[in-house]
Amino acid sequence: MSGLLTAGSIAGTALAAVSESEAAKLGQELTWVGAEKAANADGSIPAWDGGIKNLTEGTDPFAGEQPLFTITAQNMAQYKDKLSAGQIALFEKYPDTYKMPVYQSHRTAYFPQKVYDLAKKNAIQTELAEGGNGLVNFDETIPFAIPQNGLEVIWNHITRYRGGSVERTMAVAPVHQNGDFTTYRIQDKLVWPHYLTDGYKEDKDSNMLFYFTMKVLAPARLTGNVLLVHETLNQVKEARKSWVYNAGQRRVRRAPQVSYDGPGFAADGQRTSDNFDMFNGAPDKYDWKLIGKQEMYIPYNAFKLASKDLTYKDILMPGHLNPENTRYELHRVWVIEADLKDGERHIYAKRRMYIDEDSWQAAVVDHYDGRGELWRVAEAHKVQYKSGDAPWYAMETLHDLQSGRYLTTGMTNEESVGLDFGIKAKHSDFTPAAIRREGKR
Repeated sequence: MSGLLTAGSIAGTALAAVSESEAAKLGQELTWVGAEKAANADGSIPAWDGGIKNLTEGTDPFAGEQPLFTITAQNMAQYKDKLSAGQIALFEKYPDTYKMPVYQSHRTAYFPQKVYDLAKKNAIQTELAEGGNGLVNFDETIPFAIPQNGLEVIWNHITRYRGGSVERTMAVAPVHQNGDFTTYRIQDKLVWPHYLTDGYKEDKDSNMLFYFTMKVLAPARLTGNVLLVHETLNQVKEARKSWVYNAGQRRVRRAPQVSYDGPGFAADGQRTSDNFDMFNGAPDKYDWKLIGKQEMYIPYNAFKLASKDLTYKDILMPGHLNPENTRYELHRVWVIEADLKDGERHIYAKRRMYIDEDSWQAAVVDHYDGRGELWRVAEAHKVQYKSGDAPWYAMETLHDLQSGRYLTTGMTNEESVGLDFGIKAKHSDFTPAAIRREGKR
């Protein structure tokens, strides 16, 4: 299989769940979360058999494997039908150094049984709210395991399961054209209302997707600054609620700019707020179109890239990550396109997104400016976490093709803990008063 499958552009405004007979495919010819269970025609993408078994946290289960081949600027043409325009642009911009080592494909993604049960329940009952800017009859995660349009696909990414509650200590590194970088050490906390220790509260949580904080640990000039987000499901009906504690001023302020193309928190101006997690927030500024499904080389099983044996200097080099530490595999992806609506404003006029079928995580996103020129290319290096029973990212990158700079987010190689799943938190931990206490230097 090559090129696009199930082609046809579908407007993202339909309000429909699938029938019980259609949902019965989940766990049969489809996986529990809606991926094609079977292998592809030549077996280069294997059948899904439940995800990786006997995973030991912090180790690379594929450490002994060697690349099947390496894509370079010189041989790229023979693989371009399985690359995005942004990936091709990176080969063209860095012809001597940018490479994609391609390994045997392993479908390692899996979730807890609870998630599989919710995916089937939601497939039958969940619908898009009017205008597509929220969800009706939705329970926690993966609303559209059998999506009918592009808007349903992006909602699966936005709401996908990430362990329920997790605290992450990570490094963010804006990398200059010459390879120089300074790291921001960040601690963020992400908790779904169903996992708060004081329980789900209908009056507070009925339109709440998750609660989130992000605290700067370094450098010293920003230490103690904290971002707080109450992420609503329908952000048009009830806008995202955001606050920032400025440690220098010792003040908490509402932060409505933390949305859409507002500047990203602690990112040195190199990403928008909705670039975090590849895409987050309300989808209402765009018309979403389902292009189809495609086989594609995407970052996958990035256990080596997440290794504690690597330093950030081992990983980051001028222009892009050190390809000695990256891993690409052939996987099936959903292809969706977001075009800015007439009358709306955003620095990205178009986004073309490639969503991994097994995890509902965005793997690659190409961003276009108002002139229609390819501008930024994002990649997310997927890892399966045993302690969270969830796939997530070892690292995200966002490349600026115009400036030659790039931003990495989520590195944990030099952090003692990295990701800590199953943390205990309650509603009162996600209040303006709480981040004022949290941010004291």
